[in-house]
Amino acid sequence: MSDVNDPKHPYSPAVVAGGLVFVSGSLPVRADGTVVTGGRAAMDAAVDSLRERMAHVGATLDDVVKLTYFVTDIGLRDAANEQFLDLWPEPRPARTVVGVAELPYGCEVELDAVARVPVTS
Repeated sequence: MSDVNDPKHPYSPAVVAGGLVFVSGSLPVRADGTVVTGGRAAMDAAVDSLRERMAHVGATLDDVVKLTYFVTDIGLRDAANEQFLDLWPEPRPARTVVGVAELPYGCEVELDAVARVPVTS
């Protein structure tokens, strides 16, 4: 989890603005610093990180309206498609897969999300 007082991670996990939640990039890194690798396993770990970040503002995956996968191997697109289908029923959020040269800590995937502000009762 990022801490805004940590000079290596000087950002908020998620920010609410204009009726939307902007979630900081979520990597497949466990709390102990272990990087999860292996395509779908890495993507699932990145989703776990995404859930944690969203929880800071009371949001869940159900609130996601746009998800971007950044991958170091565009061949991971099929695994992203599988995960996406598993996570969201119709209508699904908008989605983009972007191939990149590298990601922090040698990760193979990073997720970026925009969500609607959760409705509270």
